[in-house]
Amino acid sequence: MTRDHPIRIAILGAGIIAQSIHIPSLLRAGFILDTVCDLSPSRAKDVAARYGVRSVTDPNEVLRDSQIDAVLIATPGSHTELTIAALEAGKHVLAEKPLALNLAEVDRIEKAQRESGKVLQVGYMKMYDPLTERAASAIAELTDIRLVRVTVSHPADAPQIQHLRINPPVNDSDRAVIDRANTYEMVQTNLVIPGATPEFGAYFRNIIHGSVIHETSLLRGLGLRLPTEWTADVFPQLRGNEPSSLLAIGTSHDVRFIISWNWLPEYPEYNEEVKVLASNGRVEYHLAKPYVLEERSRLIVQRHDGQERQDTVYTEINETGFLRQLVAFADSVNNGTPVRANLDGVRDDIATLTAIAHAAM
Repeated sequence: MTRDHPIRIAILGAGIIAQSIHIPSLLRAGFILDTVCDLSPSRAKDVAARYGVRSVTDPNEVLRDSQIDAVLIATPGSHTELTIAALEAGKHVLAEKPLALNLAEVDRIEKAQRESGKVLQVGYMKMYDPLTERAASAIAELTDIRLVRVTVSHPADAPQIQHLRINPPVNDSDRAVIDRANTYEMVQTNLVIPGATPEFGAYFRNIIHGSVIHETSLLRGLGLRLPTEWTADVFPQLRGNEPSSLLAIGTSHDVRFIISWNWLPEYPEYNEEVKVLASNGRVEYHLAKPYVLEERSRLIVQRHDGQERQDTVYTEINETGFLRQLVAFADSVNNGTPVRANLDGVRDDIATLTAIAHAAM
């Protein structure tokens, strides 16, 4: 366990999810928080001061530090470049999604990981939710599955994080570093969806790879084989930086998949559910909301025998997938346990999300 073999870790990126969930979960899981790194000097200093640790703005200071065993990468956008640099520096890596935007990036990451021999885990925390394995087992017992539907109600940030009382960021980051990162991402986007408008390119990066990726990784974690061909629609028409809703439909082995991602800016809270309809039963999986340390998911399994129906409701201990993924990461680092959220899954997600993006263009 982590507390028996403490892992000294640095966090790269001190935004909302790092402050509200990642850092408290690291401490609960028994990691030693060594350094907080963020492009914003004021934010890095403020967050680090709360925990009495060092603050830096340059990730290379972290990567050069031989006392740091691992990094949790929680910066915005693609994490390819930081992940490769961390692996080459001999650090174990837990990288938030999206790890990469295309398969060429994954090839580079895989080479760095193989040569380093270090653990690389992707932040697919929904795969580690305490109820995901139970839900997967219930789905495996279904016969003649007809429909798999994922429905997401996604508000703007403000309604989701108001309870956190987090200070708004100060605009003191190095703009040149941000511009270089944005340019890199646009180049990687163009390799996958050449000819996309700037608005759709941003949607591909920020929504499809920033949020819908949770749905594809979760469906994989539930043991479901995703379609390779999709139809998709983004509505209303994209204008400027305002997100839009996405409806994607695909079929795999006579099972219809529907991913309904809905942009509802004034809706008061994030909501996500998976429903699987089959001839011999039904599974409803209601996922825990983000930005809440002890939020629990809920699973409803419906079975029937003739006219008699049995509904079973499952909940679990007050631990989120965020915490469980850290425990799994520590187990892989300390004991060599195989990583569940690995590069094979990243490749599958990229293939699915690319197909959805092409269908939606």
